Amino acid sequence: MRTYSIRAASPDDLEGARAVMLDTVYRDFRTGYVPRWHGDIIDPAAAYLDPSRHTLLVALAPEDGTVVATAALDSRGPAHPPNPRELAERYPSGQTAQLRRIYVRPEHRRRGLARRLVDELLAFAAADGGYRSVYLHTDPAVPGAEPFWRSIAKVVHDERETTGGASNVVHFEIPMGR
Repeated sequence: MRTYSIRAASPDDLEGARAVMLDTVYRDFRTGYVPRWHGDIIDPAAAYLDPSRHTLLVALAPEDGTVVATAALDSRGPAHPPNPRELAERYPSGQTAQLRRIYVRPEHRRRGLARRLVDELLAFAAADGGYRSVYLHTDPAVPGAEPFWRSIAKVVHDERETTGGASNVVHFEIPMGR
């Protein structure tokens, strides 16, 4: 069995990456496209390819080379609002590598792709030299998301405990140099 190839996205990969991301926000999040949350999905080149401290990775299927997973990193910390103020203060932009869009098509899950993608993002953050921490948040409604992140990161804030059920976002930190 051939293995998936993982690489930094090129302009030729953006259509496939965008499709994976949009399918995920519609199918798994059930929010659909929300401009204030998902603008990077529509213009991933501006969000991830152009800034030197940002990256977008893609995983390609061994059978046909189609994009089946994405993973991104940028230097923007969590904004307040919508995130809690203490997280915005703890993870400031410029010093925080925020992991985003770690999405794997359902038929390609449970094959180690997300872990490989995250390892590549962590190596990218370490090589940058300017990041002090690695932050991410997830929606536990996505199948497998919360157990996956708990296996490699520590919870720093669980909104299910502080919002009376109004939000279910869980915020994590991955130690630098893990």
